Amino acid sequence: MRLPDFHLLATGQTLSWIGNGFQTVALAVAVIQGGGGPGDLGLVMASSIVARLVCTLFGGVWADRLQPQRVMVASDLVRLLAAGAMAAMFAGDGYHQVLLCALAAVSTGAASFFDPAFGALRPLLVPAKKRQSANATLSMLQTGSQVAGPALGGVTVAAFGASAGFTVNALSFLASMVAALMLRVRAERGARTSMLSELAEGWREIARRDWLIAGLFGASVYHIANGVILVLVQVVAIERLGGPSAAGFIAAAEGLGGLIGAAIALRYKPRRLLRAGWLTLLLMPLWALAYVWPAELIAVIAGALIGYAGLIFFDVAWETAVQDHVPQRMLGRVSSWDYLASFLAMPVGNVLAGPLEAAYGTSKVLTACAAVLFLAAASQLLIPGTRNLTRATPATPAQPTRPPELIETTGM
Repeated sequence: MRLPDFHLLATGQTLSWIGNGFQTVALAVAVIQGGGGPGDLGLVMASSIVARLVCTLFGGVWADRLQPQRVMVASDLVRLLAAGAMAAMFAGDGYHQVLLCALAAVSTGAASFFDPAFGALRPLLVPAKKRQSANATLSMLQTGSQVAGPALGGVTVAAFGASAGFTVNALSFLASMVAALMLRVRAERGARTSMLSELAEGWREIARRDWLIAGLFGASVYHIANGVILVLVQVVAIERLGGPSAAGFIAAAEGLGGLIGAAIALRYKPRRLLRAGWLTLLLMPLWALAYVWPAELIAVIAGALIGYAGLIFFDVAWETAVQDHVPQRMLGRVSSWDYLASFLAMPVGNVLAGPLEAAYGTSKVLTACAAVLFLAAASQLLIPGTRNLTRATPATPAQPTRPPELIETTGM
C-alpha cells in the first residue's frame, strides 16, 4: 500500500512492539537479580493491572476528544520517561519496590490512553477498501514482534544487563512518538460534554448494534475460558510434554500460526468478513483439546498453528468490522469498552485455573474450557447482524488530509 502515513504508523508501532518484548524480559530479570522474588514481581504486575482498570475508559474518551496522534504522542512520552527511569534505577546496585510499582502503573496507565487512540487513528490512514489489508498487515507485524522482541530482549539482557533492556524499550517509544508526530491526517471532533456522558454515549453506540454488543459479551466469556487454558497449558507443557524447550516450541508455533492467519486475512476478503472471522475462531478449541488428546508435543504444535491462525484472522475481521460500521468520532470509546471487557475477563480465568484444576483435574477443565470457546464463538452465528454484516465500500473513501479548519486546538 502506497500510503505514507500508514507506513509511518506501522514502522513506529513495530519498533514499539519489539521494544515491549525487551521490557518484558528485563523486568523479570531485574527484579529477581536485584534480590526480589515472585511476590515482588507480582506486586509490579498487580500495579499495572490496577492502572489499566482505572485508565482504559478515560483513554477512550480522550482519544475521541483530541486528535488521536496527540494522545499517542503524550502516551509515548510518558512511557519513554518511565522506561528511562527504570533503566536508571537498575543501572545501580538495586531498586526500590514502591518506585518500581509506581513506574509500572504510570507506564501501563499511559498505554491505556494509547491503545484506544491507536484504534481510532487506524481507519483514517487508509481508504475503506484497504482497511482489511491494513489491519492484517499490522497484525502480522505485531505477531512477529511478539516473537522477535522477547528473543532479542533475552540476548540483550543476558549480554548487557536489565538496564539495557529498559533503555531499548525507551528508545522504541521515542521512535513511535516521532512517527506519530509526522502523521498528517486530522480527524473532525465534536463538542465535549461531561466525561460520564461521553462514556455512556460510547456504550450506547455498542448497544445499538446486535453484532457488536453480542460480540463483546461473547468475547468476555471466551476470554474467561481462555484465561484458564493459558495457565493450565503451561503446566502441561512443562510437566508432560518436555519442559521449557517444549513450551518454547509451542510459543513459536503460536506465533507462526498468527502470522499465517494474518497472511490469509491479507489475501482472503469475503464480503461477510465478520461471519468468516467467527467461523475461523472455531478452530481455537482444537489447540486446547490437543493438550488432552493425543497430548503429544507434535499434536499440540499443530493445534497451535491452526488455532492461532484462526484467532488472528478473527482479530482482523473484528477490527475491520468495527472500523467499517462505528462512526470515527466514537471509535476511541468503543475500542476502550472492547479492551476493558477483554482485559477484565482474562485475569478472572487466570485466578479460576488453580481451584478448577484442583477440583476436577487438568484434562476435564481443559475439555470443558475448549467447549466454552467453541460455544462462545458458535453462538455469535445466531445473531442476525453477525451473519449478515457486510464490508463497507463507500464510493469515495476519505484520504488523509491536512485541512487547517479541522486541526484540533484543545490541549490535554
